[in-house]
Amino acid sequence: MPGALEGFVADIVALAVAEDGTTARRLPPERDLVEALGISRGALREHLLVLERLGFLTRVQGRGTYLDTPRDDFVRSYFTISREFGHLTDEQFAESRMMLEETAAGAAAERASADVVTELRELVDRMIAATRAGEHDEALAADIAFHRRLQLAVENPVMHLLHEGLSHVLSETIRVRRLEAVAVEVPDADGTLRTDSVHYPIVDAIEAGDPAAARAAMREHFRNWQNLGLVSDR
Repeated sequence: MPGALEGFVADIVALAVAEDGTTARRLPPERDLVEALGISRGALREHLLVLERLGFLTRVQGRGTYLDTPRDDFVRSYFTISREFGHLTDEQFAESRMMLEETAAGAAAERASADVVTELRELVDRMIAATRAGEHDEALAADIAFHRRLQLAVENPVMHLLHEGLSHVLSETIRVRRLEAVAVEVPDADGTLRTDSVHYPIVDAIEAGDPAAARAAMREHFRNWQNLGLVSDR
């Protein structure tokens, strides 16, 4: 089946027509596809349904069927279901996220623009201000936005898909871990927690264009949580 689907995809990509100004490609009507591909309407619909569920195909009422950049829904669902079945564990997901974030930090040091560095620093500022004000949901949102912006700065869609999948499956773990850190960590004289301020060295290293320092700073970011001995890490 996978091989048949891959061959089917190669065939319909050749038949799809690019839409001006978009990444989408419009497929011919079903009757034309059946004739061009030499398959039954039932087989055609079965393959199209698989592509739709994977996020590669969109149907627009009154306009037609389009192939486009996949959404991250599939990888999110794949990771979540794999965890529920016990095929993949939270420990494996967490380790993968650390490796991915470390790699992304190093790549961002080589690729991020000055505007991206400014955005990252502003997100850390926002994180710190929210934590000081006891607005922990806002602080978490800024934390998540920081790591997502870092991944986007790498401009690699594979990295982005993996990041979105891992962040989704670990979302509750990340939320609980942050709340635990806030509860046990002692703030500095300005009321700032290291859980937040540890993000600044990452930004500094990216701004300096130093991949090794960026990776080390990201490693320290995760080590900070580990050193707190949080319940969610046990």
